Amino acid sequence: MDFRALLDFLKELDHHNNKDWMDRNRKTYLRLRDAFIQWLDGLDIRLARIDPEYFPTPGRMGINRINNNLMFHPHKPVYKDHFGAGLDKAPDTGDFYIQIGIRESLLAGGLWRPAPAKLRSVREAIDFDGEALSDILGNPSFVSAFGDLYEDEKLRTAPKGYSKDHPHIDLLQHKTFAVVHELDEEVIFSPRFEDHIVEIYLEMLPFRRYLNKAISV
Repeated sequence: MDFRALLDFLKELDHHNNKDWMDRNRKTYLRLRDAFIQWLDGLDIRLARIDPEYFPTPGRMGINRINNNLMFHPHKPVYKDHFGAGLDKAPDTGDFYIQIGIRESLLAGGLWRPAPAKLRSVREAIDFDGEALSDILGNPSFVSAFGDLYEDEKLRTAPKGYSKDHPHIDLLQHKTFAVVHELDEEVIFSPRFEDHIVEIYLEMLPFRRYLNKAISV
């Protein structure tokens, strides 16, 4: 996959963010999209080999649309400034997300603002064995890769049914349970890029498995 060509295209698209320009350059877009899908297919196979619980996700199933949803976000540009895809996309679970873009490239995973029922299940898991999640989040290699949980909206007090003195009150207050590993161009253009992705995938795996187990019971 020629990520330099992909980023060059995205820069031009961002500068001429309209359908007329995209129509004139659609062949280039389709060529890059197909190459990205093919690259995802190879990564999908590689991840399936190292994780026995991996849910096979071909590139065409994982890749996201490049169009923004203007019905719900009318002020956004017509097209996104990145290519994104989710792998290990088992139904009703948090996937492993890859984004290559001109403003932000990253690897991420977890649950982004889960529906009330799923959020309730995660909080019940934390109430039952929150120490396990704390151990995962506090592992030095995990902290090195992701820092802390992604900062999103949090409750100012305890969720309904929980004491404000709960030993894991800080975790219970979260509405999003996700982590992010930022990527710079040096890593993306490196011949070890896929190896780096695999390393981050494995580092994130206990966190994602904890959450997926919580919402599956």
